[in-house]
Amino acid sequence: MKGVTFDVSAARFILAKTAGRITDSALFGALSGVRLRDLPSPQLPGPEWVEIEVISAGICGSDIGNLTYASSPAMEPFGSFPAVLGHEILGRVSAVGARVTRVSPGQRVTMDPMISCTARGYAADNSCPSCSMGLHSTCERAGEEGIARLDGRPMSAGLTIGYHRDLPGGWGEKVIAHQSQVFTVDDAVADNAAVLLEPLSIALHSVLATPPVDQEPVLVIGSGTIALCTIWALRATGFRGPLLAQAKREHERELARALGATEVVTPGPEARQALIETGASAYMPVVGPEVFSGGGFPLIYDCVGSPSSLAQSLRFSSPRGRVVVIGCAGELKKLDLTFLWARELRIRGSVGYGLETWRGERRHTFEIAHDLLVETGAPVQDMVTHVYPLAQYRDALRAAANHRRSGAVKVLLQP
Repeated sequence: MKGVTFDVSAARFILAKTAGRITDSALFGALSGVRLRDLPSPQLPGPEWVEIEVISAGICGSDIGNLTYASSPAMEPFGSFPAVLGHEILGRVSAVGARVTRVSPGQRVTMDPMISCTARGYAADNSCPSCSMGLHSTCERAGEEGIARLDGRPMSAGLTIGYHRDLPGGWGEKVIAHQSQVFTVDDAVADNAAVLLEPLSIALHSVLATPPVDQEPVLVIGSGTIALCTIWALRATGFRGPLLAQAKREHERELARALGATEVVTPGPEARQALIETGASAYMPVVGPEVFSGGGFPLIYDCVGSPSSLAQSLRFSSPRGRVVVIGCAGELKKLDLTFLWARELRIRGSVGYGLETWRGERRHTFEIAHDLLVETGAPVQDMVTHVYPLAQYRDALRAAANHRRSGAVKVLLQP
């Protein structure tokens, strides 16, 4: 099969950090660690595994961060390379192991790419504490080899499909997954909506973990897929209060409104005015940027995770406000944490998905997101702005990496 692989090395890191400023060939092209290769088809490692032919796969902001070496290296031990990239996956079941009961050949499916103790081959009574709680996105064995064997050797270390040497991701023609990771898709859900179930589930997990209280005003910071998915998740779970979205470009603002934002502002003066309208007063310290007191937002979802977005979250929060960091924050220099203690703020990180309590039941986030998608009929598929064949992966990556130039929101690759 064909697949787009990524390999990591110190030399490529140096090249990306130097030549990458001049040419994206050092990031995505001939000088980079990214290649379209002919690869052997993955083999099912056991009777509870599923083979899936990829229909389409998304390009995530975290993919761009890793390919450009802009992300923190802290998570590198929890991947294994070279790896076929792609963790936002829609496909069709092509083969199943003898003990698979959840899906059958021919069914359209999406998949949870996070690798649990179960997928690593451990029995339920020997799962790590996170997996035992149904929160496998923080699996505590991600840095270890698994018990399950592939091609006669232990499964390599890794937290997620798409950054795993043995488990190819969706930027290829085929993937394999443990049946616990695979979820069927209703015929009512279009392909371009179904492929978004992974980012929709990321947003839903964060909203279910830290929901709004009553009708308190909520601020969502970010122009990308996760921010838009968070707006959807808030409305899909029943929040009807004021929902302010901050987005940069007009088509992103239109999507935010279509998905349920009460008001949409651009960063800068418009966002500042929205804060003032909550009852905040502005003050200018002797040195440094403007600060505010009074008013503010009791709940903020930061879907960017940059120094500027986190600084804004801290400054725009009301006393005892909650900040949920969904964006992949990394090393942040010169971030002023004064308001963390001065306003008794609570900051919570959010990653992945897992078992949630919803309507009195314990269910996987993907299942809840799927059912809410069918219930709401929300136009989430409009987030897909660009679709490329696999062979044009470099053009796809350029579009995903430069939203201002391309106008991209969600870019898909199709084998």
